[in-house]
Amino acid sequence: MMYDHPPAPIVVCANCNDNEKATLKFLQKRGIRSVNALATVMGNIKQESGFKTNICEGGARVPYNRCMRGGFGLIQWTTDNRYHGLGRFCRKYNCNPNSLDGQLRYMVNESQWQRLEPKLKQSGGSIQYYMKQSWYWLGWGIHGNRTRYAYNYANRFTTSVPVTKVSTILPVTPPPAVY
Repeated sequence: MMYDHPPAPIVVCANCNDNEKATLKFLQKRGIRSVNALATVMGNIKQESGFKTNICEGGARVPYNRCMRGGFGLIQWTTDNRYHGLGRFCRKYNCNPNSLDGQLRYMVNESQWQRLEPKLKQSGGSIQYYMKQSWYWLGWGIHGNRTRYAYNYANRFTTSVPVTKVSTILPVTPPPAVY
């Protein structure tokens, strides 16, 4: 079978939780293919929220409308504009601000992400490179464990090339008649 471009490898994380797996799949559907770029985004989200969507800064597990101070959700939307932006986005696009789907959709529509995403789609960068670029997305003040988490993800990821099945129907020739 001939391809103009071979199928892109799919990055999987067999021992990740459901939110991690769904996030990894979501990012790849957006065209992010670099293991290091994917690991960097995942490491940052793990540092911010542990992939818990209903978490308020400091660890309180509350719904969106009950997080009264600090950040909320996957990436700890902290400023008024970003926090309330999540609510406005989900009202406008009929999603739940407490859900993984709603938060991922909002995340990639924020201007901070829009500036970062083209860099994540460039292959060949190190985790340090992507981490430096990610600062403009999250603006973290404390580096914390995010880089350690990113390296951990990179080591846990495996890649596979999707297999395209080709169905070939061969004509069946009956056996010769015996008289």
